[in-house]
Amino acid sequence: MNATNDAMDPTPSTAVARLLRPRAVAIVGASDDPRSIGGNVLANLKRAGFAGGLHLVSRTRAEIAGHPCVASIDDLPEGLDAIVLNLPREAVLEAIAACGRRRVNAAVVFASGFAEAGPEGRALQVRLAALARESGVLVSGPNCLGFVNYVDGIPLTFGEYQPMPAASAAAGMAGVAVIAQSGAIANAIRDSLVASGLRVTFLVSTGNEAALGAEDFLAPILEDEATGVVALFVEQVRQPQTLLRLAARAKEEGKRLVLMQPGRTQAARGAAQSHTGAVAGDLAVARTVLAHAGVAVVDGLDALTDVALLLAARPVPPPGRTAIMTNSGAVRGLAFDFAHAAGLDLAEWSPATAAALRGLFPPFVTIDNPLDLGTAAFGRPELMRRAAQLLLDDPGVNSLILSLFPGRPPQQVEKAEQLLPAMRASQKPVALVMLGDPMPLDAGFMGLARAEGAALFRSTERAVRATTAVNAVARALAASAEDRSDDGAGRGEPLDLADSLAGPVAEYKAKALLASAGVPVPPGGLAQDLAEAERVAARVGFPVALKAQAAALSHKSDAGGVILNVGDGALLAEAWERLHANLQRARPGLALDGVLVEAMAPKGPGCIELIVGAKRDPHWGAVLMLGLGGIWVETLQDVALLPAGACKAAVVEALGRLRGAALLRGTRGAPPVDIAAVADIACTLGGLMERSPDIAELEINPLLACPQGQGALALDALIVKRAGA
Repeated sequence: MNATNDAMDPTPSTAVARLLRPRAVAIVGASDDPRSIGGNVLANLKRAGFAGGLHLVSRTRAEIAGHPCVASIDDLPEGLDAIVLNLPREAVLEAIAACGRRRVNAAVVFASGFAEAGPEGRALQVRLAALARESGVLVSGPNCLGFVNYVDGIPLTFGEYQPMPAASAAAGMAGVAVIAQSGAIANAIRDSLVASGLRVTFLVSTGNEAALGAEDFLAPILEDEATGVVALFVEQVRQPQTLLRLAARAKEEGKRLVLMQPGRTQAARGAAQSHTGAVAGDLAVARTVLAHAGVAVVDGLDALTDVALLLAARPVPPPGRTAIMTNSGAVRGLAFDFAHAAGLDLAEWSPATAAALRGLFPPFVTIDNPLDLGTAAFGRPELMRRAAQLLLDDPGVNSLILSLFPGRPPQQVEKAEQLLPAMRASQKPVALVMLGDPMPLDAGFMGLARAEGAALFRSTERAVRATTAVNAVARALAASAEDRSDDGAGRGEPLDLADSLAGPVAEYKAKALLASAGVPVPPGGLAQDLAEAERVAARVGFPVALKAQAAALSHKSDAGGVILNVGDGALLAEAWERLHANLQRARPGLALDGVLVEAMAPKGPGCIELIVGAKRDPHWGAVLMLGLGGIWVETLQDVALLPAGACKAAVVEALGRLRGAALLRGTRGAPPVDIAAVADIACTLGGLMERSPDIAELEINPLLACPQGQGALALDALIVKRAGA
């Protein structure tokens, strides 16, 4: 039951469902004072018209507000669905023990002073979690605001409760549930959603999550028919694999998750030997895996509300590109900037759409995306509707942003009357932006927009970011696990690290292992002395590289253990002596396995150094990292993260989204690099991570990407064996 360990059996959703939909409730520390916490809980239940059994516990009162009271939990009936503990922290553990004696299903603990309050509080919370397990009582909290079930009108919270009738929400909008570890944030998200015209179905504050976590509440909430979107604010995901299973279930049922996780960690925290470990920090891995599971991962509270609004208004579209239409040249210019900053792909019209648009407007209207109508529709508002309809009908457009200056109230209503029918007729997401926030919009316009379930925004920038997030969900939902089998990376044997100690494996061994899996490496061999080095050099041909080899020497260059471009036999002898002298100064006493002698790789025009790495996260699984290699990964960190099981098409797309992608496509006369070969190698590494549980990290840096058709070559390689493997 404890939500802090993913390996434990997940809390049965039926037991949490009993908590969320209780037929009988008890309040410990009840009061008729509306200024008190206990008084607020009681007043909320009465305001909601709670029709179930209501039991009050008070040591000093025999009756409160017409309800009889008992003196202790031990006097309550057995098997209550939920109990609210309005008690100081010192009394909570004994109360939970009493709940266990009365076979109470679940308790909501408001008290603070637990893990958030230092070592003493943390120790007390550990005891609370243990007692919850031993007693069989689900514990929500401590340090939480409780929850509100708006669907059935059941508020077990001391926050102010107001009923939320379904009629208050925009027509056709899916209901949105809110789960947040912070009660204040939960309320703020709810208020933003309601202001956007959405109906909130559940509001859950999980607090410190001593026993029940956000994932435990998510399971039964996904079963609610009125809920189509769940907005999650989690400071720590305590059950990663449970959350991923629930994300898969939500995907199957056509429900959507939007998640914000604050507190970005230091990038290098938990890093092992590789750049991959440094860049793919804890939060970056979590965000990557969740995003590819179809979760909309966002960076702010505004984005959480905005994305929930778009997802609640329309189904997720197929992957594609976005059209933007406006009635302002300035907004058109800004839209370019916003789209570029957000990574939003703008659609290109089909020839038929472009021809139809040209037929609608005067010659001075430029037919491109974003489309600026200017004043062309001022006297002919039907042009807005016809243009929007053409854009929505275009097969290359999967979503539309309408960013307009609203004008006076009659003009606002006119815009609604023209645009809303086109939006209604399409299943594609449409963000309707009426600029001028916080200037109120006309009540007549708002009535029409709400009646049609329009996703209404007051900021083009926010609409662009939300649409970008929805398009990312569309790509994730469209990616099929079956495509992975076509890459060939899912087949083959695991790497054999049986003779390696935990930690980094020497480069020559790493390259031999990768070569056995089909990764191209430079020809070469390990030399124990100069004579053997000369034989290897004669076999592979000059110029050669010399690289000192030892498991304890991951960063060879820093110790002078790498000498490049050795051009002949005489230079080889000098380089051999120099390399060993460098190591004697930098790492005296270091025992080498030998020196790797390799042919120098050709680096002509069109060759680009990349990095392809993989890291195994103990909670989220393995991820791939792709980016510019060499020193660039340290300075620019222009990288993309993918799950290890990503298909080849996903790898190619990720490479195309790097900031330095223009280098890969060819610039200033250079040919494009062999992206297909790079993707093949990346998928091979991903497959090795999936098949080889002994590997903690795996990295090729640099991977030399040659011109198209000429493949790629692993110039350096690192494998880190997992401790305990």
